[in-house]
Amino acid sequence: MNDRPVLIFDSGVGGLTVLREARVLMPDRHFVYVADDAGFPYGAWEEHGLRARIVELFGGLIAEHDPEIAVIACNTASTLVLGDLREAFPETPFVGTVPAIKPAAERTRSGLVSVLATPGTVKRQYTRDLIGEWASKVHVRLVGSERLAGLAENYMRDGFVDEDAVRAEIAPCFYELDGRRTDIVVLACTHYPFLVNRMRKTAPWPVDWIDPAEAIARRALSLLASTDQAAPQRLDLAVFTSKAPAPSMSRLVKGFGLTHVAR
Repeated sequence: MNDRPVLIFDSGVGGLTVLREARVLMPDRHFVYVADDAGFPYGAWEEHGLRARIVELFGGLIAEHDPEIAVIACNTASTLVLGDLREAFPETPFVGTVPAIKPAAERTRSGLVSVLATPGTVKRQYTRDLIGEWASKVHVRLVGSERLAGLAENYMRDGFVDEDAVRAEIAPCFYELDGRRTDIVVLACTHYPFLVNRMRKTAPWPVDWIDPAEAIARRALSLLASTDQAAPQRLDLAVFTSKAPAPSMSRLVKGFGLTHVAR
C-alpha cells in the first residue's frame, strides 16, 4: 500500500477549496497542504523570480514529504511554472490549475463569459491560448482583480469582508452586448470560491460561477494508484513558508483538520 501524501500547494489559503474537494474524493489518502504565505501575493512578483522561487521551494518539499502527487492549486503558479516543475522533478506527477474556459464555453447560453482572475493569470499567453482553443466562438472578457485574493485571505482569517470592495472587483465581469448579458463567470483563482456567496449577493444579476476545485481534485484522483485500503492514521499537515503565520491562520487550518508545522 502506498501511504505517500497528496501535496497541495498554493500561495495562501485558496488551495483549501481544493483540499476540501480532494478529501471527499480521496478519503483513503492523507495530505500535506503548503501555503507560500511568505511569497503572497504572487501578483506582485516578477515572473523569473517567482518561477525560481517555486522550483526551489519544491526541491525542499519533495525531499521532505515525498508526495505521491503534487497539486498546484493556484492559477498564477500553474500557468507560469508547471512546465519547469515537471522538468525539474520528473518522478513526481504534477496537477495544475487552469481557468475553466472550456466548460464555460460549453455551458454559456448568451455567449458572454467572464474570466475573473489575478492580473498574472490574465496576462499569461497560456490563458489566451485556452480561449483560442476552446472558446473561439464565445465572447470572453478577462478581468484581472488586484484585490480579491487578499480580500479572500482576510475573510478566511477574520470572518469579515467589505462587500463594497467585492462588488467593485467583480463589476467588470458583468457586461451586455446586443441585448445579451454575461451568464457565466469563471473563478480563475482558488481563493475566489471563499467569497462566492458575497459575489452572488453583490452581483448586478444572477450568473453561474464556475469553481474549479472539484475538477482539480478529480484530475489528481485519476493519476493516483488505486487502493482498497485506508491509509495509516497520520496527521494531515499544513506547512507555511513564513514559519510564523498569524494565529488566525493557524486557527483556520486547524478548522480544516490540519496540524500546523513549521518548515
